[in-house]
Amino acid sequence: MTLSTIPIASSISIPIPSLQNPKVLSCRSFQVKKDGSFCGPKIAAFKMSRNLEFKANSVSGDSSASVGFNVPFPSDYSEILEQAKEATELALKDKKQLMYMLQEIEFPTAGLESVPGDGEGGIEMTGSMQLIREFCDIFINPEKATRTRIFFPEANEVKFARQSAFGGASFKLDYLTKPSLFEDFGFVTKVKMADRVKPEDELFLVAYPYFNVNEMLVVEELYNEAVVNTARKLIIFNGELDRIRSGYYPPFFYPKLAALTKSLLPKMETVYYIHNFKGRKGGTLFRCYPGPWKVLRKVRNEYICLHQQEVMPSLKEVALDILPSA
Repeated sequence: MTLSTIPIASSISIPIPSLQNPKVLSCRSFQVKKDGSFCGPKIAAFKMSRNLEFKANSVSGDSSASVGFNVPFPSDYSEILEQAKEATELALKDKKQLMYMLQEIEFPTAGLESVPGDGEGGIEMTGSMQLIREFCDIFINPEKATRTRIFFPEANEVKFARQSAFGGASFKLDYLTKPSLFEDFGFVTKVKMADRVKPEDELFLVAYPYFNVNEMLVVEELYNEAVVNTARKLIIFNGELDRIRSGYYPPFFYPKLAALTKSLLPKMETVYYIHNFKGRKGGTLFRCYPGPWKVLRKVRNEYICLHQQEVMPSLKEVALDILPSA
């Protein structure tokens, strides 16, 4: 996928303390067994390779925020998928805190510097589908493929997936909603999730459930009926949950959707996240579990950390407070 290139003004003046050795960072390394399974993290200092070179000079923010886990902003989609894989594995294996059954992975598909809507909707979904397939190939062991159920928004998406990105794959492909004769008016047929889940299913991955407002309500049903009080895991991939968090859907007209901010979303761990902000004072909100949330700005082809904190800031806070003041 071709990455977009957006010129960045070089006249930005930011006070940045220099590192004594900018190429040496304290990072978390990962051991991998011969069978490809993940066997746990350890802290190690190592020299970053040239294509991963990254300076995390903090201009402001919480100094106590997850120092010791420093993940560079990815340079391409292969790095995104690898970072998302490692972050997901860490969250699933983190038994010292809450065992995260519900996870979110979110990043743009129309280019690393794009925002939702930069690409045509169908093209963005197709891009997400291909990236989901690549993520599954590196994250899920082949012997567990038949125990992984991937939910697409509707039945037509499943058919398209089987003919394209998921052709020949062993993953179980399923759907959240079924279109009706009144689809153009927003009506879809409810699919009872308990009837679609099989006893041998271990992992559910939900693909971009944002086109229809009913899709996230079905995801909540899937979580409550098939994940809670089980050992199963649920991952939401590019669900654009910021629409719900930010109040994009007025509670008066969408009370059930608004209720997700108190019922489902607080139970979710965002393991990997990239959201771009455009404009002269633009930047990027970035998080890779278990590291802190970082607000970055690209200056002369380097991403500079302007601010970091342990909890997710709202997009409004980043856009109106953090980025303009940096």
